Amino acid sequence: MVNDSVISVRDLVCRFGEQTVLDGVNLDVHEGEVLVIMGGSGSGKSTLLRHMIGTFIPDAGTVCVFGEDLARLNEQSMNQVRRKFGILFQSGALFNSMSVADNVALSLREHTDLDPDIIEFIVKIKLEQVGLREAAEKFPSQISGGMKKRAGLARALALDPKLLFYDEPSAGLDPVTSATIDQLILDLAKKAGATSVVVTHEMDSAFVIADRMAMLDKGKMLMVDTREAFETLRDWPIEKLEELDERQQLIRQFLRGDAEGPLTKRKEESSYAEDLLGIGAPRLTQGPSVHSSKE
Repeated sequence: MVNDSVISVRDLVCRFGEQTVLDGVNLDVHEGEVLVIMGGSGSGKSTLLRHMIGTFIPDAGTVCVFGEDLARLNEQSMNQVRRKFGILFQSGALFNSMSVADNVALSLREHTDLDPDIIEFIVKIKLEQVGLREAAEKFPSQISGGMKKRAGLARALALDPKLLFYDEPSAGLDPVTSATIDQLILDLAKKAGATSVVVTHEMDSAFVIADRMAMLDKGKMLMVDTREAFETLRDWPIEKLEELDERQQLIRQFLRGDAEGPLTKRKEESSYAEDLLGIGAPRLTQGPSVHSSKE
């Protein structure tokens, strides 16, 4: 694996009002690797992904993709960078009024001057890559959730991107379909040499596909290391738990999905009185949010 950074995140800060969602995050994504970003709900992993694809601008820090600081790019330059990567959204994000084939062809029609026959040929290749060539003329409403994910992946591959982003690729899928998606991610990384960033909380998938893993917690990066390093923490024997610091114990609990540990203790120790009285939390807007139609 080449150690050149395709993505470089430095001291990234993101705030929504008074809430800090990302707090000084640093991360590198190396060429040709599969990097899995994980964390619990509200940890900031989806927000980090949105910074990497340029839909969010940092409040502080930088996000560079292919050597370009995304915050400094105009719309035209940003579009040039975006043509180099593909995105598989969590839902597949297909256009319901278009066939599977037309969904895959969309970026080719919008961003290239290729002959329609060539576009049709490329679409067939991309659908064959994900095992969906027979479903080319079907509409999203006529295919399963797993097929929608694969169709979304075919669309992400249409322009032969050097970089692929996956947003919860296994979410809501049965185990067999999830394993199929995992294998597709691995095949693309190994055969096509694509660099992959996968945001997920599915630990079974994460340990199958990852070269390296990164874990976020409450907007901070807790650990970035090899899959083997995370496996060591996951499999750490409970009788030696005191040898781990609190951060390592927290990561271990998340990786194992244990009911007890630092994560659950933190929730238990949060002050009910403070929550009830609104101390340190935004106050609710006064008055009804919906008005009677009789007024």
